[in-house]
Amino acid sequence: MDSKKATLIGLSAVLLWSAIVGLIRGVSQHLGATGGAAAIYTVASVILWMSVGFPQLSRFPRKYLLWGSVLFVAYELCLSLSIGYAHSARQAIEVGMVNYLWPTFTLVAAILFGGQRATLLVVPGFILSMLGICWVLGGDQGLDLVGMMVNLQDNPLSYGLAFVGALIWAAYCTVTAALAQGSNGVTPFFILVALALWGKFLLGDHAGELVVSLPALVYLVLAAAAMGLGYAAWNVGILHGNVTLLAGASYFIPVFSSALSALLLRAPLPASFWGGAALVCGGSILCWQATRGKRPVSGGQAGVAEHRK
Repeated sequence: MDSKKATLIGLSAVLLWSAIVGLIRGVSQHLGATGGAAAIYTVASVILWMSVGFPQLSRFPRKYLLWGSVLFVAYELCLSLSIGYAHSARQAIEVGMVNYLWPTFTLVAAILFGGQRATLLVVPGFILSMLGICWVLGGDQGLDLVGMMVNLQDNPLSYGLAFVGALIWAAYCTVTAALAQGSNGVTPFFILVALALWGKFLLGDHAGELVVSLPALVYLVLAAAAMGLGYAAWNVGILHGNVTLLAGASYFIPVFSSALSALLLRAPLPASFWGGAALVCGGSILCWQATRGKRPVSGGQAGVAEHRK
């Protein structure tokens, strides 16, 4: 495949993933947090099976299957439910921003546990990312500790799930880089996520949440397509396109995601939010720059992320 065409296809994944927060929230408003997420991952699994295929699991390293599936399922549960449990559209966008700490956490994990070498730029990068999240959570006043605490106390479950999810995804990226040996278990992992969510739905008190309507179906198809086709498009870009350009573009997903979510959910965001989002992006880019051109120490694994949501 032509490199330019593959790069464009890869860039489309960035756009698709940027829409995920708003689309998950849209589905949850119609089908509930758990039922909506279960439906999304079910349809996305079908899309992945048709586009990427289902691998021969017998060829996969057992440790990758075990740890990869556990961490992947745990992360996707944290992501989808943190957005679904949000009390408002704006809170859903803020929760999504907390989730985007994962690139910074991933690079820090690669340095601490994967033997990845880095320059001192990683320190201001990490500080900028955390400062950006505090700025976002401070509300209209920007960096306001009192406002941030009030925000967190309003819905500690959603914000907590998003933060834990970012840590889990960093662990997933680091672990799979060392264990996968070129294997890609995204399709079976998505199926496991769907099964876990349907199990939670059946065991919980979710009667009456699944109210099917035309808007619900539209949001469902769009959300599942954004997830499923996003993975397929990214895979093409990484294999045949300009990896450096794609990696750089992926670090702007927090800004793209906030903009698309604000449009989809009709939730205007103050200037302070955009300032915080810019700091999160800037911090991630600094961490990325700190590791560029630096080889991991002998015997170590870089563990640098799969770039996604």
